[in-house]
Amino acid sequence: MTSTELTTRKLFIDGAWTEGATEEALSVVNPATEETIAEVPQASPADIDAAVGAARRAFDDGPWPRMSPLERAKVLADMADELSRRRAELVELSIAEAGSTRMLADILQVGTPIDHFADLAHRVLPQFAFDEPARPVFGNGIGQGQILREPYGVAALITAFNFPFLLNLAKVGPALAAGCTAVLKSSPYTPLEALVLGEVAEAAGLPPGTLNIVTGDIDAGQRLTQHPDVDIVSFTGSDTVGRKVYAQGAESIKKVVLELGGKSANIILDDADLDKVLESVLAGIITHAGQGCALLTRILVHESLHDELIARIVGVLGFIGVGDPSDPATVMGPLIRDVQRQRVEELIASGVAQGAEIAFGGKRPAHLDRGYYLEPTLFVGVDNGMRIAQEEFFGPVGVVIPFRDDADAVRIANDSRYGLAGGVWSADPVRAAEVARKLRTGMVVINGGGGGLNPGAPFGGYKQSGIGREFGEFGLSEYLQHKALQWPVG
Repeated sequence: MTSTELTTRKLFIDGAWTEGATEEALSVVNPATEETIAEVPQASPADIDAAVGAARRAFDDGPWPRMSPLERAKVLADMADELSRRRAELVELSIAEAGSTRMLADILQVGTPIDHFADLAHRVLPQFAFDEPARPVFGNGIGQGQILREPYGVAALITAFNFPFLLNLAKVGPALAAGCTAVLKSSPYTPLEALVLGEVAEAAGLPPGTLNIVTGDIDAGQRLTQHPDVDIVSFTGSDTVGRKVYAQGAESIKKVVLELGGKSANIILDDADLDKVLESVLAGIITHAGQGCALLTRILVHESLHDELIARIVGVLGFIGVGDPSDPATVMGPLIRDVQRQRVEELIASGVAQGAEIAFGGKRPAHLDRGYYLEPTLFVGVDNGMRIAQEEFFGPVGVVIPFRDDADAVRIANDSRYGLAGGVWSADPVRAAEVARKLRTGMVVINGGGGGLNPGAPFGGYKQSGIGREFGEFGLSEYLQHKALQWPVG
């Protein structure tokens, strides 16, 4: 088996691998070479029904929801060990199907989610309070009630293409930890890393039907979100599709958790150290070719530092190595598909049409004739009302917007339908924290933060960036319902 091959490319339903009900297949394309590297089944309505049916039986009659948290933690720990054993293979899959650079694949695409999954198994789940005494209230007595946290039921888990392995584990981990059973459907662009989880579930002895994995397009996803036997839907993707998922779940009053887009602001106050700021600003543009919902793509800089910051950014962008993501020297790889590149190019053109200026980039790299590449791009002369300041590129584009004072920075940052992430830079951490508290966004990194995703911190957004949270006990709580038990004295 090569590093980008699986022992099977079938649907994983009820603990077994199946070809699917039809012969229709999806091609998995390497975005760096435009070559087909695999084919996976296109799940039919019958396949989705079979997967949901298996999850329903496993929840209603199977052992998984009835295991103690420590018993479930043991199985999840075994899964984490198996994932760690297969880390190198998963890195190669991330490079091949998602176009991730090697360093990003090793750390954020694969290493970080395995660490988070292990933390869930070893720390979060064993310590989580699944039941506790009800709070004493005058007139109700003491010790006359109990609060139970019980698994929600059958979970439909639908993930995006940009960080597929991270997103898969961010949903599969807490859903299983809560005692739910699940059907995972990954993006049709990046199904291979999801299928690995079926093999990992087999190796760890996860009961049949507890985790089912299907591959397919948006029609398969809609069948899943509308299925009457699904109790909770967790979706990561664009806000456009998220609205449709929300409406589909409403038909049967499902709980819906949404992690959607972002147009996050990186605020650079007048006393910020630009030597420290520069790396953060560049990361917001080039990380995974800009395909990250929480990337800080709106660069809000105090007018006194505006020209110097632009000069520094442009001076570095020219040295960013764009090319083959499998080469360790490559800093930025391709976009996922040509249709995504075209969307980014159309939005770039709108920026020019509305009067913004391209300070760097904006074109396809001349030295690359294959692959869905685009130059890292920087816009200046941007007004926050422009499309390029309001719409998510999901490509390697940053926009610079000057501000007058702290209040003006907060006003501009909050003038967005999104509210996923943010950043604040200042020599005075108290001042930075005061600005951060005023931002209507789910996460704010002050002066670079602690480095990396914190498994104990909630991940999710305000406004149209989503509903609910992921990671740690916050993500686990999304898959639990609360039940109140009450009894009389004596």
